[in-house]
Amino acid sequence: MSNKPWLRHYPAEVPPTFEYPAHNLAKFLVDSAAGHPEKIALEFMGAKISYGTLLDHCYRFANALLKLGIGKGERVAVMLPNCPQSVIAYYGTLLMGGIVVMTNPLYMPRELEHQLKDADVRLIVTLDALVARVKNAIGVGGDGLDYILVTSVKDYLPFPKNVLYPIKAKKDGMYVKIDYGRRVLSLKELIKGASPEPCEAAVDGEKDLALIQYTGGTTGFAKGVMLTHANLVANTLQTHLWFYRGREAEEKYLAALPFFHVFGMTVLLNKAVYMAGTLILMPRFEVDQILKAIDRQRPTVFPGAPTMYVAIINHPDVRKYDLSSINVCISGAAPLPLEVQTRFEALTGGKLIEGYGLTEASPVTHANNIWEKRKSGSIGIPLPDTEARIVVPDTLEDVKPGEIGELAVRGPQVMKGYWNRPEDTYKTLKEGWLLTGDLGRMDEDGFFYILDRRKDLIIAGGYNIYPREVEEVLFEHPDVAEAIVAGVFDPYRGETVKAYVVLRSGAAPDEASLKQWCKEKLAAYKVPKIYEFRESLPKTLAGKVLRRKLVEEENEKPQL
Repeated sequence: MSNKPWLRHYPAEVPPTFEYPAHNLAKFLVDSAAGHPEKIALEFMGAKISYGTLLDHCYRFANALLKLGIGKGERVAVMLPNCPQSVIAYYGTLLMGGIVVMTNPLYMPRELEHQLKDADVRLIVTLDALVARVKNAIGVGGDGLDYILVTSVKDYLPFPKNVLYPIKAKKDGMYVKIDYGRRVLSLKELIKGASPEPCEAAVDGEKDLALIQYTGGTTGFAKGVMLTHANLVANTLQTHLWFYRGREAEEKYLAALPFFHVFGMTVLLNKAVYMAGTLILMPRFEVDQILKAIDRQRPTVFPGAPTMYVAIINHPDVRKYDLSSINVCISGAAPLPLEVQTRFEALTGGKLIEGYGLTEASPVTHANNIWEKRKSGSIGIPLPDTEARIVVPDTLEDVKPGEIGELAVRGPQVMKGYWNRPEDTYKTLKEGWLLTGDLGRMDEDGFFYILDRRKDLIIAGGYNIYPREVEEVLFEHPDVAEAIVAGVFDPYRGETVKAYVVLRSGAAPDEASLKQWCKEKLAAYKVPKIYEFRESLPKTLAGKVLRRKLVEEENEKPQL
């Protein structure tokens, strides 16, 4: 596509193209520590760690790996929530030329075993509470892992929290005794005894992998996405160019998105470190803790998922907290309802924009302008050096403007391919274009709209129904806090639309009212026929609602 109508909507400050260095991704940390050694890099439950100290610990971690015989190009798994240890293990591995495999701490042994074996991981860094699960998943030694590096939440807590934590853990039944040995090692002791000598492996940014990031595994086992140093450097800088009012060494990032999710890794971890910003580490999203953190620690940037913003705007005591420090939020991982955007911006006075990405693109490809023209319901326009088209999936031919097809993207952030899966790589990467699997359209201004995943499309009585369109209507109802729709089996129509609804506090279930609301705003065939009221919806740690889990629950019910 030679025509790029979106370029005329670029702010004057944003260049359409840029020269991206192909250095080691960890150079961002080295540079920020050199320029701002005393600047606070991490805030964690009262502890504060400067850039100088952080880099020192990362060098020590890198040298410890080398001493253990872990070499360049070998895989190191990091199975931690957002905490200082996760940042140290991530950048320390990159500094010595290793490949990071970020792993969800909630994974069960079967899921964990697949990732560790598939990536041929030699060493894993994890919490004491998760060691038994790791050992369950795969043996230590032999054909399994060579080493388990064990850390505890208390290791980076300030006094007296570090003393009180084990007492509380014992009281809560969470205390774990670790049998250390030749292959099960203390991360804290390893770092303390390692060399602080600078260690920065030379890499071929275009070829050498920084990361194997596993996708959600919506069909069978998850696939490992191969992201190079150049991919992640480029995407960090692309998002930086978009956030052109960002101030070096002044921004504070609320890190509620987990770093083991590629969205949190790029727009929080890599981006904040590049900017010498402060990361306020939140081990998990708990709305009360988030509101207190915003009120007391005054973050300026808060990337998240729509469910996070939904939880905040619907909190009964939200007006007791000062949220005015928030300047910029980018929402990803799921569609952002207009109602949520409007209410959140009114509460904070900041900007909340919708963007779009996928693991295979490091992940960000599109975003709405933060301070210039934006369109509600749109994922925005392609970032610098990113091309996008709406195509017929089988032929890669462009559809006519305004018509629906599959979104295809191309740019420096697009993956090298899938780890050990050449057939899947071939199906997904066509002539340099990444087929996203998302159905969408582009308007005359070059703004893109995602309707839904191809696999989430509901076909009822021959009609195509896009869940997002129905969900937007449900969100507008004054009693609805959260909603998601899915296609469920129907003997006559093939599929029918079912709505799963979480009500706002104090509201009573009223199926007739919701159905009438939808009838007034949607064609009859799009109106949900079934309504299920729930206390909550199943979500990932990144805040993405698991539509697949709801469909699986439905399929397990006996058909009448």
